[in-house]
Amino acid sequence: MGVVEEFLDLKAETDADLLAMQVGDFYEFFADDARAVGDALDLKVSEKSSHGASYPMAGVPVDDLTPYLAALVERGNRVAVADQRDDDADSIEREITRVVTPGTMLESTGAEARYLAVVVRDDDWGLAFVDVTTGQFHVTDAASEADAFTELHRFAPEEVLPGPDLRGDDAVLSALRERTDATLTLHEASAFAPGKATHRVREQFGDGAIDSLGVDRESAAVRAAGAAIGYVGDTDAGVLASLTRLQPYRADDHVELDATTQRNLELTATMAGDGEGSLFDTLDHTVSAAGGRHLESWLVRPLQDRAELDRRQAAVAALADAPLARDALRDSLGETYDLERLASRTAGGRADATDLLRIRRTLALLPELADALTTDPALAESPAADVLARVDREAAAGLRDELDDALAADPPKTLRQGGLLREGYDDTLDELLAEHREHEQFLDGLADREKDSLGVTHLQVDRNKTDGYYLQVGRSETDAVPEEYRELKTLKNSKRYTTEELERRERRILRVEEERADLEYRLFCDLRERVAEHAELLQDAGRALAELDALASLAEHAAANRWTRPDLVDGDDLDVRGGRHPVVEQSTEFVPNDVEFGPDRRFLVVTGPNMSGKSTYMRQVALIVLLAQAGSFVPAESARVGLVDGIYTRVGALDELAQGRSTFMVEMQELSRILHAATERSLVVLDEVGRGTATYDGISIAWAATEYLHRGDGLLAAGDARGPKVLFATHYHELTSLADHLDRVENVHVSADERDGDVTFLRTVEEGAADRSYGVNVAELAGVPEPVVERADEILDRLQREQAVSVRSGDGDSRQVVFDVETGEMRTGSTGERQRDASTDGSEPTGSETAPRDGLSEAERAVIAELREVDVDSVAPLELAGRLQEWQHRLDEE
Repeated sequence: MGVVEEFLDLKAETDADLLAMQVGDFYEFFADDARAVGDALDLKVSEKSSHGASYPMAGVPVDDLTPYLAALVERGNRVAVADQRDDDADSIEREITRVVTPGTMLESTGAEARYLAVVVRDDDWGLAFVDVTTGQFHVTDAASEADAFTELHRFAPEEVLPGPDLRGDDAVLSALRERTDATLTLHEASAFAPGKATHRVREQFGDGAIDSLGVDRESAAVRAAGAAIGYVGDTDAGVLASLTRLQPYRADDHVELDATTQRNLELTATMAGDGEGSLFDTLDHTVSAAGGRHLESWLVRPLQDRAELDRRQAAVAALADAPLARDALRDSLGETYDLERLASRTAGGRADATDLLRIRRTLALLPELADALTTDPALAESPAADVLARVDREAAAGLRDELDDALAADPPKTLRQGGLLREGYDDTLDELLAEHREHEQFLDGLADREKDSLGVTHLQVDRNKTDGYYLQVGRSETDAVPEEYRELKTLKNSKRYTTEELERRERRILRVEEERADLEYRLFCDLRERVAEHAELLQDAGRALAELDALASLAEHAAANRWTRPDLVDGDDLDVRGGRHPVVEQSTEFVPNDVEFGPDRRFLVVTGPNMSGKSTYMRQVALIVLLAQAGSFVPAESARVGLVDGIYTRVGALDELAQGRSTFMVEMQELSRILHAATERSLVVLDEVGRGTATYDGISIAWAATEYLHRGDGLLAAGDARGPKVLFATHYHELTSLADHLDRVENVHVSADERDGDVTFLRTVEEGAADRSYGVNVAELAGVPEPVVERADEILDRLQREQAVSVRSGDGDSRQVVFDVETGEMRTGSTGERQRDASTDGSEPTGSETAPRDGLSEAERAVIAELREVDVDSVAPLELAGRLQEWQHRLDEE
C-alpha cells in the first residue's frame, strides 16, 4: 500500500477535520487536507504521485509539529495524529494515536488555562471543566441556565460539549455558540449515560469521588464529569493519567459574578476587549505562567470562605512587610517552570528530555524557595511559609536526584538519536558507550597514521550520509594510495576511498549507535513513566509555586501602591475610607472617596453631572469588595468589608441589535437577572436604569426597581426582611425623594463647583442629592460647537423657568410651544418676540392664541406629545438640539 493510500484509509477511520501522518522525519498532509493546511498556515504544497494519480502534499518536521498543530486547532479544527510504530523500513506501521481538539490540546503555546467544558441539563444543570494541560478537573451543578452560563463565562472554555438533553434546544445551542466563543462539539450521546458516566468517574478518581460531589450518582454533574473523562480518553488516552484529583465546588463557595458583571468590572479584559487596562493586567506582577493563571482564577472566582481569605491576606501582609525576602522569593520563582503542565506532558507521554530537565531544575529550587520564606521571622510564621508544607519535599528531592543521575547535561531535542542519558546510569549503556568511544578513537587517529604510513600530507577521514566513512586524499598525492584503498568518488581536487577495515569499523559504529539510541529511548521512556507516577506530586508542587507567585504579586502591588488590608466581617457593613479605583489610579491623580453601608443604610442613590465620576465611583466600590474577597489588599485608607455572596452590575448596555435585542431589552434582561438573583448578602450596582426608554417609563421602572430591592421582594435567601446593598446612579432627580419615604435609602452626589458660569467637577462624593445635572456644561467640555452650547443653554433656561420652547423657523419667525407639566395644558403661537406663560403673572401671553389640544394641527399635537416626554436633565445636549431642529422643520412645513 502506498503512503497516500494509507493516509486516506486512516483519514476514513476518524471524524477529525484533518490528519497529520508521520512519514519518517515529517508529518505529512495529503489531498484535501494538504490544500487546507497550506492555505491556513502558508505551507508549500507540492505533488505526490501514487499508483498513477497525483495528490497535493504538505508537511512539517516532526520536531516542529506543535506550533503548526496549535495554529490549526486554534482555528477550530480537530486534528488526528498518526504516528509510526516501527522504524524498520520494511515494516513501518502507523496508527492514529490521538485527536487534538481545542479543549484537549496538550501542547499549549500560551500561559492561559485551556478548558474543555461539558454541560448537561436534567432536573438541574451539571458542569465539568477540564484543563488537560494542568490536570485541573472542576465539577459543579447549577440551579438555572443563567447560573450555568455564569460558570461558563468564568472558565472561558475553548471547547464545549453539550449533553443530549440540550441538542434539541436551538436557543441554548445558539447561546453556547454566541456567548462562550468556544468550539461546540456534539459528542456521542452514549457517553452521557448515567451508568457509563458513574463508572468512568469511579475508575478515574476512586469510589469516594462521587460522594465528594454531594449529588445523586445519576445527577447531571456526574454525567458531565463522566462524559468529560470519556471524551479526553477518546481523544488521547494517555492524558487521563494527568487527571489525578476531582475538585468539586458549589456556587456558594464563590462570590456570584455573572457574565455581565465580569465584563462591566473589566476583570480580565476591558469593555473594548483588550487585556491591557484590565484589573488582572494591573495586578499581575507574577513571574511565572502558572502564577499568572492562579492570580487570574482568584479574581474571577472570589471566595466566601472567610478563613481562607484571612489566610491569603495574612500571607500578603507578611510578604508586603518583608521586601528583601519577597525579592529573593520572586527571583527564585522566576527560574521555575510550569510543573502542572510538565506533569501533564509527562503523564501523556509527550515530555522530552528538556521537559524532564525543567522538572529537575524546578524541584531543585524548592530548598532555595523555602529558605527565602524563612529569612524574615514574621514571614516564617505566616501562612505564606506554610504553602510549601503541602509539598512532599522528601519525595520531591528523591525524584530530583533520580533525574539528576539520569539526564545528560545538554540532551538533544529528539529522543531517537542518543545522548539523552548520563554515563553511569545503566551498565549496558555504559558498555555501548565504551565501545563507541573505542571506535571513535581509532577513527580520530586514522588520518595521522595513514599520513605517516603513506608519506602524504593531504589526507583526512570524514563521514557523510551518502558515502559513510571515507578517506579523502588530495589529487596530487593519489599515486601514493595503496591497493587496499577502494575508490568511492572523484572530486575536483581530491578522491575518496574506503578500506575493508574502515567499512568494518563503520558497521560496528552504526550498530553501536543504533543499539545505543534504541536502548536510550527505552530507558528514557521508562524514566518518563516513573516520573509520570509522580504526577500528583508535581501538580501539588506546581500549584504551591503558583500560589506563592500570586501572593507575592499581590504583596508587590500593595506595597507599591499604598494598599491596605481590609477587615473582613460577617454582616452588613461596608465602610471604605479614602477608596480609589484600582485601575484608574494607575494613570491619573485620583480623588479618593468614602462609602458607607450598614443595617440602616443599604441603598445609596448616586446623582451628579455626567463625566463627574459616578460610574467610576460605583465600580471602585464593587472592585474593592471583589479584591477583598479574592484575598487581596485594597486601594483605600481603610476598609471594613462584610462578606457578600454576589456582585451584580448593570452599567451601560451593549447594543445587541444584531441578535434582535435592543439596548433597552438588554438593559431590562440584565435588570431582571439582578432582581431574581440578588440576596440580602449581595452588592448591586445599577447605573441609569430605565434610560433606554421614554422618560416617564424610565422613571417608573427605576422607581419600582428601587422599591423592590429596598423591600427585598422575591429574594432568593429565605426569610430576607430587606434587600441587598445597592448603589443606584441616576439622572432621574425624582428618585432622590425616595430617601424621604424609604428608611434605608440615602442620597449621595458627586459634587461640582460653578463659578461665573464655569463648572469644575470635583469628583468628591458627598451626602445629599445633586441640585442639577450640568449637561450643557458637559457638552461644552466635550467640545460641542459654541452655537449649539449657547442654544442648548437658552433652551434649558426657558424650560426650567417657563416649560416653553420657541422653535426657530428659517425666516426669522419662531413658533412657541408652551405646556404645563402639572395640568397638561398646551398652547401654541407664532411671534417674533419672547412670550410669557400665563402661569407667571396670571394673564395670557401677548400675541398668542390659546387653544385646547384638540384645536391643534396634527404636526403640532405630535411635537407637543414628544415635548411632554423630554427631560432635559437626562437628554444629552446634542440629542436635544437635534430634536429641536426636527420639531422646527416639521412645524415650518405646516
